[in-house]
Amino acid sequence: MAILLTNATVATMAGGYGLIEGGAVAVEADRILWVGRMSEIPEAYAALPSHDCGGHLLTPGLIDCHSHIVFGGNRALEFEMRLNGASYEEVARAGGGILSTVRATRAASEEVLLEQALARADLMMAAGATTIEVKSGYGLSVEDELKMLRVARQIASHRPLRVQTTHLAAHAIPPEYAGRAMDYIEQVAIPSLRAAHAEGLVDAVDAFCEGIAFLPDQVERLFTAARAMGLPVKLHAEQLSDQKGTLLAARFGALSADHIEYLGADGIAAMAAAGTVAVILPGAFYTLRETQKPPIQALRDAGIPMAVATDFNPGTAPVASLPLTMNMACTLFRMTPEETLLGATTHAARALGLTDRGTITPGQLADLCLWDATHPAQLSYTIGATPLLARMFGGQIDA
Repeated sequence: MAILLTNATVATMAGGYGLIEGGAVAVEADRILWVGRMSEIPEAYAALPSHDCGGHLLTPGLIDCHSHIVFGGNRALEFEMRLNGASYEEVARAGGGILSTVRATRAASEEVLLEQALARADLMMAAGATTIEVKSGYGLSVEDELKMLRVARQIASHRPLRVQTTHLAAHAIPPEYAGRAMDYIEQVAIPSLRAAHAEGLVDAVDAFCEGIAFLPDQVERLFTAARAMGLPVKLHAEQLSDQKGTLLAARFGALSADHIEYLGADGIAAMAAAGTVAVILPGAFYTLRETQKPPIQALRDAGIPMAVATDFNPGTAPVASLPLTMNMACTLFRMTPEETLLGATTHAARALGLTDRGTITPGQLADLCLWDATHPAQLSYTIGATPLLARMFGGQIDA
């Protein structure tokens, strides 16, 4: 199928917004053939069936490069407890915290987890996402990590979303391995990674490098195993303290370092040299009412691309909307609307190691969003409420 989208304000996201007023986009099958002004439509495309975009804003489909949408249960009561003054320890004693999600995830069948994940994916799609990353990390056993990754892989069979799966067994230390983090890496994280890789369930490998989770030498053992399998790595780094995880990530050529609120100058230099993307996650900062902000200006000065993602998860970022997250990044971290849209398109694609999406340029996937807006700044300006008029997945319009 070929189609010509006409009368659009096209944000190509090539070199910034890359705005084309009165623009048109020619699509054939699942690829973009041409983009430009309506007055310059090549003769070869002029006779294609057309779709009038009514002057509205056309952007690349949004890319959520960091999410945890496969999980059991929810933590709404824990949220309420915290607001009523309960400490982290009190929440944990009452059965809350990440281990409550682990218990619920372990107890749930693949069918139940898939049903719940699809409902969350629908929310993400309604806010403009056409590609999402989905992590494991709430199973914390070989069997349950594989269960999560199988569910994540199945999402794309039920929805037109494109899904990248990330192995995150090194997310937390389960009670049965308390005080034995390296044993957990050797006996659960690496074996589950090998099994997932053998089943074709994993696109990348992640870990939570923090004092309450895994230290750099433990993560290094996992990353060494990932490298032997030819898998790219990324890292939850410097969220709560500067553990120098970004130095490790950069040494392994990581696709991204995520959170990075406590990132230091040495980590910035390492990321810049390695070409590692900074993934900014304001949803967790907002939910946890943190005060340490990521070093946005230093990242700008170093020329490090900044992606923006929801971090959609049950405990610290129960947010499904990338536009809402973009608004948070602007309001809380003083990113610009242009930076946040680049962060949810071009730079998010780079954070996933993808080169075939994130801009409206010839040869890219025809995954597009048509918004009830006339300028891309409106996506960050309106607090999570810019209407999505239509989506295109692989050249097919989904109104």
